[in-house]
Amino acid sequence: MNAPASPTISLEFFPPRDIAAQERLVRSAKRLSALRPAYVSVTFGAGGSTRSGTVDTVQMMQNLGVDVAPHLSCIGATRTDLRAILDDYRARGIRRLVALRGDLPSGMGGDTGELHHAVDLVHFVREHYGDHFHIEVAAYPEMHPQAESAETDLRRFVDKVRAGANGAITQYFFNPDAYFDFVDRVRAHGLDIPITPGIMPLTNYTQLARFSSMCGAEIPRWVRLRLQDFGDDKASIRAFGVDVVTRLTARLLEHGAPGAHFYTLNNADAVAQICANLGLDA
Repeated sequence: MNAPASPTISLEFFPPRDIAAQERLVRSAKRLSALRPAYVSVTFGAGGSTRSGTVDTVQMMQNLGVDVAPHLSCIGATRTDLRAILDDYRARGIRRLVALRGDLPSGMGGDTGELHHAVDLVHFVREHYGDHFHIEVAAYPEMHPQAESAETDLRRFVDKVRAGANGAITQYFFNPDAYFDFVDRVRAHGLDIPITPGIMPLTNYTQLARFSSMCGAEIPRWVRLRLQDFGDDKASIRAFGVDVVTRLTARLLEHGAPGAHFYTLNNADAVAQICANLGLDA
């Protein structure tokens, strides 16, 4: 099974929480760097939870020789905080960002910061840094879980693009028609930025179900039932998941997706196998 010529591959990693996790991250990043990703993104915790870890992970990825796009969240941050982070990234030679609102504090309490939406963050970056940064924003083919309606969600995405976003990465999904429909609706607004599908390897049903409940990603009933049938058979779950996600990614690329952004969960095995199946490891 081969993908169309020259799709753009990118990868997401998250800051490790201990030494063992750091060693696993380094092994995975080194292995997946053989895919020659256009860039790797590094996640960012709102309210300071993993900000220092993000910087450390960004530096580690730069040391491996890959282009890095740190996530930047505006929730819980002041304009001064954001300027300090962005000045540091610019000094490190960072040219890409993933600009996000970030998760709201639990129970909607706490300090939500001076900027409240991703569109405000995009405006802020463009105001103070011009075109220095290539900005990716989030897209939700199956609608953001907190959006009032699909149309409202689309308008917010369009606003982010018009504020200066260069491209978008979607939340993961397993229904390709949701992606194609979303892209068509964006194109109807006259916007032609690349909208890269986010791809989640399917290796652990309990973990996937928890993630999907939080982010509003639908797990198709047939996939859910097959995974439940496997019980604790990790090898069968992994083989089935690799097959499902390989076929999903192939269909997306064959029908015009500009590439694939893999949520690695700091593990190389499934992503490496999917890319090998697609001929993307050549």
